[in-house]
Amino acid sequence: MARLTEREIDYLTSEKRLGRLATVDPDGTPHVVPVGWSYRPEDGVIEVSGRDFAATHKFHNAVRHPHAALVVDDVLPPWRPRCVMVRGRVSIVDAGTDGHTESALRIFPDSVVSWGLDGLG
Repeated sequence: MARLTEREIDYLTSEKRLGRLATVDPDGTPHVVPVGWSYRPEDGVIEVSGRDFAATHKFHNAVRHPHAALVVDDVLPPWRPRCVMVRGRVSIVDAGTDGHTESALRIFPDSVVSWGLDGLG
């Protein structure tokens, strides 16, 4: 499992940012959607969840093909893009597990790529 650097963790935890989750449809087509997410420092994974999450297309894609990518990014003025991209295998968290009221996906990083994070951490 890849580990996020301190700078990447600082970026991910400094503000609440929208992420973009990429999963794979049954026919192999990429499916990318904006999502809420959180970083779990205790196990170094990214958790993606939301309202009625188990009924979503992205959740069903991850059940069928347990790999995903999450991009969290922004742009500082005048033009300073920053990004952390996490790709890895997915584990399903059922509602009622670990105190979760909704189902969730945990992304265990196989690779982490980032850029533009200079000056953080």
